[in-house]
Amino acid sequence: MFRSIVFSAVVVGIVTGIAVSLMQMVGTTPLILAAETYENAAPAASQPEAHDHAAGTAPHDHAAVAPAHDHDAGAAGHDHGDGWAPADGFERTAFTLAANVLTGIGYALVLTAVLSVAGQLGFGSAIGWRSGLLFGLAGFASVMLAPMIGLPPELPGSPAGELAARQIWWISTALATAVGIGLIAFRREPWAALLAVALIAAPHVIGAPLPPEGEHALAPLGLERRFIIAATVTSFIFWALLGALSGAFLKRFETAR
Repeated sequence: MFRSIVFSAVVVGIVTGIAVSLMQMVGTTPLILAAETYENAAPAASQPEAHDHAAGTAPHDHAAVAPAHDHDAGAAGHDHGDGWAPADGFERTAFTLAANVLTGIGYALVLTAVLSVAGQLGFGSAIGWRSGLLFGLAGFASVMLAPMIGLPPELPGSPAGELAARQIWWISTALATAVGIGLIAFRREPWAALLAVALIAAPHVIGAPLPPEGEHALAPLGLERRFIIAATVTSFIFWALLGALSGAFLKRFETAR
């Protein structure tokens, strides 16, 4: 059983990681690159005319955090700090692909294990792509939809609250939503429904960490809206594919045992 879960997760993670990388190449990545032009231009516009970059450090390059800017796979947040950055082109694409594959494998491990336990306990329908799809959609609601109410996907140059606070809020929201959905799906008692609603609503009542006052996004509003839509669609396809493939592969390996 353990071998089936791990092998299924690795195969599913590789397939979904490649698929989401291709979707990002035509969806979110061009928008990120467009936003980076506004971000890189902003410091230059604020410098005095006599300022000479040759005497100082190199300009900030947002390629360092490009994969983390894309919340398609459910990343908790990002940091705009300076540091090492993969070069634009093949190196940046390769690191993004590797991050997406590793993220896919990690989520597939959790999803496949939950599917296996649910099947053994007799919850829901038999293991297969349909049950996997339902679990995948629950993952999408927990990891993407619920957190984006307070922390929508952000383009480079977007104002943001303190990183640690955002990560804590995002993780808490995802876990609370997942537990709430589980209570609604697998329990029929009134107390379970009330507890589920309370868990799902609690993070939003508390509120996500706000960016500092007076800061505003550097990219145009239309670009930001297009990015949010593209990131949401990409995440939906990622989770639907992840769930359906996890259920299908797990069923195949279980049948072969």
